[in-house]
Amino acid sequence: MAIVERVFSGVQPTGNLHLGNYLGAIVNFVKLQETHNCIYCVVDMHAITQGADVWGGPAELARNTREVAAAFIAAGVDPKKHIVFNQSQVSGHAELTWIFNCVARVGWLSRMTQFKEKAGKDRENASVGLYDYPVLMAADILLYRATHVPVGEDQKQHLELARDIAQKFNNDFGDSIRGQGFNEGLFFPQPEPLITGPATRVMSLRDGTKKMSKSDSSDNSRINLTDDADTIAQKIRKAKTDPEPLPSEEKGLETRPEADNLVGIYAALSGRSKQQVLSEFGGGQFSSFKNALVELCVEKLSPIASEMKRLVADPGHVDAILVDGAERANAIAAETMKSTKDIVGFIRSR
Repeated sequence: MAIVERVFSGVQPTGNLHLGNYLGAIVNFVKLQETHNCIYCVVDMHAITQGADVWGGPAELARNTREVAAAFIAAGVDPKKHIVFNQSQVSGHAELTWIFNCVARVGWLSRMTQFKEKAGKDRENASVGLYDYPVLMAADILLYRATHVPVGEDQKQHLELARDIAQKFNNDFGDSIRGQGFNEGLFFPQPEPLITGPATRVMSLRDGTKKMSKSDSSDNSRINLTDDADTIAQKIRKAKTDPEPLPSEEKGLETRPEADNLVGIYAALSGRSKQQVLSEFGGGQFSSFKNALVELCVEKLSPIASEMKRLVADPGHVDAILVDGAERANAIAAETMKSTKDIVGFIRSR
């Protein structure tokens, strides 16, 4: 079973998809499908690692799962040419996670900064799933022997863990891997990160030092993918800025996080560099720039919001897409799991 170049990425169905999700992930999903074989997953198993008060309970999880799938499709992902599915429909994710739990080391997981951030001071009461979810993330990627993963800066550490697990598995079971016909002793690839675009990390509209997040108590801190044109305009015009004009050079953004964030958003939505944006708007006041940003955001996001609304109103159609995607994903996953079990020494039915 030769390694095929393949992209894998997933988005948690935690509700309230926003501009950060779109620019940091979904817009790149659309671009990558032009050049790669792509598998895009709604990672509903990751969503339940914290209490139901965080993920909203069963009805909310199902609704959010459909909303993320709808966002993929509304943004331009083609579920017929590529694979769109929800993680829990493919049992290989859980199976491979257990095997990787026995390969990964506690010290590796203890260094994961996101666990420390999410668990806070009450780590003893955090779920095992929250602690272990980087291993599940590694299994998500390697179940399809993916070679490339589009990730934001905050996920690079988890991708490094996936690479470490792949390498240790290949080393631990090298003789068995070669015995199964993989002559170089390489079964799992070491996936490479794909970090693209000028706005891979979109910050809050109220505080340019904090990441845009659905958990922020202020709805004005983010642009939701379901916001209408008037709401988008209001949020951008209220976005925090500083009293100085926009700089003409990118270096002038280094100590101005709010300006840097808005310029980055404009650049990403327009497919230009930050410097190109500043060449047009540098020296001008924020009011004029914000008006231009409003027009651009509405132009790019309104069609997505309309299509998402249409798709979410037809849950049966979305579910059919997810089931079809899961069947195609499972065909790949099953081959990986057969070889993995043979390599480890598990007896299985032939």
